[in-house]
Amino acid sequence: MVQQHYDQYTAQDQLVWKVLFDRQTALLHKRACSAFGQGLAAVGFHRNAIPNFEEVNQRLQKATGWQLEPVQGMLNDAEFFGLLAQRKFPATVWIRSMEQFDFIEEPDLFHGVFGHVPLLMDQAFADFLHFLGQVAARHLHDAVALQRLERLYGFTVQFGLVEEGGATRMYGAGLLSSSGEIHHCIGDVTRRQPFDLATVLHTPYSEAHLQDQYFVLTSWDQLSESVADLAALFSSGWQLQPVE
Repeated sequence: MVQQHYDQYTAQDQLVWKVLFDRQTALLHKRACSAFGQGLAAVGFHRNAIPNFEEVNQRLQKATGWQLEPVQGMLNDAEFFGLLAQRKFPATVWIRSMEQFDFIEEPDLFHGVFGHVPLLMDQAFADFLHFLGQVAARHLHDAVALQRLERLYGFTVQFGLVEEGGATRMYGAGLLSSSGEIHHCIGDVTRRQPFDLATVLHTPYSEAHLQDQYFVLTSWDQLSESVADLAALFSSGWQLQPVE
C-alpha cells in the first residue's frame, strides 16, 4: 500500500484528468445509470482537479462506510478481495500520460476513481460489493471458485448494464471510464443479453480487449441475489468445473 502525494501531480496530470472528465461526462449523458450521476455530484468530483483521496474518503465514509485504499498497481486476488471485504476499494495513485490517453494496460487513477467511486456512494451497490468481497475472502484457496467470482465481478462491477426507465444504462467502471468501450458497447453488432448468473459464470472474461458481450440487469436486486446464490452454491459443495 502507498500514499497519494497530491503535490506531486504535474500540470499535465491535471490536464489529463480534465480532458478525460470532460470527454466521459459528455459521452455518458443519457447513457450512464442514475446512481452514477447522483454519486458523481455527491462525491464532489469536478473537471478542474484530480480528486484528493482524503477528501473523497470523508464523503465515502459518511455515505456508505467505504474508503479508497491507495495502491501503486495491480493486486493479487487475496489482496484485492480482502480489501473489498473491509469496505476498502484499491485505487491507483498514478494517472495515465497523454501518450496513453486512449489505452492503458492496467487501471489508473481515472479508471479507479472516476469509474468506481460514484457507484460506491450508492448504499445498495456499496453493500453488494462488500458482500462479494466477503464471499470471495472465504474462497481464496479455491482457484476455480475465484475465477467464477472474477467473472461475476467483471461482468457487473466492470462492464455491467442495467435497465432503467425503459432504457439500457451503463454502470460498470470499465464502461464509465473508457470512450472506446462505450462506443463498442453501443454498436449495433455488440451482444447485450439479460443477466443470468449461470451464463455469466460460464462466460470467459478478459480485460485485455473490448468485451465480446455485456449482461443487462433487469433490476439492482439481481446484484445481491447473484452473490447470495453463488455463496449458496459454494456452501452446498457444488462441484465447479475448471474454467474454459
